Amino acid sequence: MRRYGVYDTARGLTTVAAAGAAGVLLWVATLVGQQTDGRFWAEMGIVAGAGLVMAVSQVIGGWTKGLRLRLSPGTFLLAFVPTLIVVGWILMASQPGHGWYEGTIVSWSTNVGLMGLIHDVALWHGVLAFGFGLVLGLSLDTVPQLVQEPMTAPSPGKAPAMAPGATTEPLTAERREVGTTWGRRGRTTGRGRRREADRAEPTTPTRMD
Repeated sequence: MRRYGVYDTARGLTTVAAAGAAGVLLWVATLVGQQTDGRFWAEMGIVAGAGLVMAVSQVIGGWTKGLRLRLSPGTFLLAFVPTLIVVGWILMASQPGHGWYEGTIVSWSTNVGLMGLIHDVALWHGVLAFGFGLVLGLSLDTVPQLVQEPMTAPSPGKAPAMAPGATTEPLTAERREVGTTWGRRGRTTGRGRRREADRAEPTTPTRMD
């Protein structure tokens, strides 16, 4: 437990700070109101920002461990994009007045028989916006830093290492060539010496009786 004491403390402080910031954002959203389409979307954006703050607070804790922040492509495509479509569809169908494509979305939802479900879920549009921002923040992740291994230069008095075959094969070939040459020379020299000995051997005269 002592090993993770600093990390747990930092994460706890970050989480409580994010919760306080999210609470302030939710209070600000109540001041905006939903009287018009513009105010409605502004309020939803602020609430989504509160959810984003809570998710990012958990990612920030990874920075204390020497990690780097990145966007997870798999989480973004498989989690955030479907959430964006569903939450956006419900909020556009339940926005007050005649906002952006409100008539088209309502008509399509009525034709497929989803308008009743959308109306029930839209009563919690603030929760949807908060969850939208939360999923966006969860698309962020921390991974270890990329550390490049330093290249060590060889010491002045030490020759670079080479493959065994690269050093032995040429020497072996040279030794074979030298041995063959000396063998040929030895055979040639031996033959020459025998010829000289044969020439130098005196002939014994034969006696005539």
